[in-house]
Amino acid sequence: MDSFESLFANCRNALERFVRFKISDPQDADEVIQDVSMAAYRGFSTLADKAAFRPWLIGIARNKCNDYFRQKSRSAEISLSTLENSIGVRYSYGLGEAGVVRETLRELAEKDRQILWLYFWQEYSQDEIARVLRLPLGTVKSRLHYAKKKFKEKYPYPPVSKGDTTMKKFPEKLPEYKIARLEKEPFAVKFEELTGWFIIPRLGEKTSWAAYDCPDRHLTEIESSEVIGKIAIHGVEGVEIRTLTDDKGNEYCDGLPEHIYYAQLTDTHCRWLGESYVKNGVKHLLTFLDGDEFIEEWGFGEDNAGMPVALKPAGDIVRDGDIVTAVKLQQTSAESGRRNTLADVVGTYQVTLMGKTYETVCLMMIYPDGAMTEQYIDKTGRTVLWRRFNRNDWAFGRYQQTWTAKLPQSETVTINGETFVHWYDCISDYVL
Repeated sequence: MDSFESLFANCRNALERFVRFKISDPQDADEVIQDVSMAAYRGFSTLADKAAFRPWLIGIARNKCNDYFRQKSRSAEISLSTLENSIGVRYSYGLGEAGVVRETLRELAEKDRQILWLYFWQEYSQDEIARVLRLPLGTVKSRLHYAKKKFKEKYPYPPVSKGDTTMKKFPEKLPEYKIARLEKEPFAVKFEELTGWFIIPRLGEKTSWAAYDCPDRHLTEIESSEVIGKIAIHGVEGVEIRTLTDDKGNEYCDGLPEHIYYAQLTDTHCRWLGESYVKNGVKHLLTFLDGDEFIEEWGFGEDNAGMPVALKPAGDIVRDGDIVTAVKLQQTSAESGRRNTLADVVGTYQVTLMGKTYETVCLMMIYPDGAMTEQYIDKTGRTVLWRRFNRNDWAFGRYQQTWTAKLPQSETVTINGETFVHWYDCISDYVL
């Protein structure tokens, strides 16, 4: 018979990933993990089927996380910054409006902030709120209605119109653009998009984006994404995103016309939860509890926390023209022994594209598999231009030639002495 110690050791990483996805505060997460460990140890003798240890352990973790949120909601320890995203406000006026949201929330009574937090941030149903707060359902409905009304009364900006929802047409050839470094410190920006995918994982969001090969800049692919509903994976709440692909005959695409992705946006991070697709008649599902297979494709950040939404330079990547020094590129994860993806803001740039000029910060990401991306993000937190580079030997076995030979006219960047070659660009309907 398997001992508790050996079974728990095999499932500990899954337990930690689950709790840290649910609870963003590291100290609180550690306490809940300890509570789960003790509860599992005490109840191990009641588990009849030891083969079911993992789902049994995750079930305990789910209950302990729910207990944590119930206790927090009753004590009304509500983070105002958390609520900024949660009440459906669109920051189309820039970061200044976020401050107005904070001030508006401060004017609300504690019980109003509490019920808004449960409904919008925790995405509890009204029935669930009634059980958590031990209130009659009718009281919850009236209190929630009143809290929404009070916020709308105090919030000075009118709702932002979504405008024309007709899909805009991408040009068959991407017009030439200009990127110029500005002698300015990078500005603070709240970046809530899924990196490289242009969409914010929030109900009601939709976007389309197109890829253009280099150096010819011809259209090779169009992706249309839409958030289609709420989901919960292993008890972690997020949204479901449907993406339709028109690959224009592009040999690099995987040939799948539809993908389903799962993602989560919190007040501090944006991250993937999983993906689902059908290939050769078989439905594949990959989630954040699938360990290395998921992390290698979708994981990012410490404890797989995702991309921070508050972008600012960290000094991990230093750029001087086309020479890049990646200070921490060789660091590896102690848990997996793999090199981590490195991301940093590397400067302020003026981007002129499609007849418009944007002041942006450049988010550079260097991947351990030999890819590098540049993402130019404006003051509203939206991506203006995304560029992909390959290390000169990236996928050499597949293409049987280096990228300087394959694309001799493409722009190059040197990272820690290695050559990276510009492969393709992406824009979204935001710039059309």
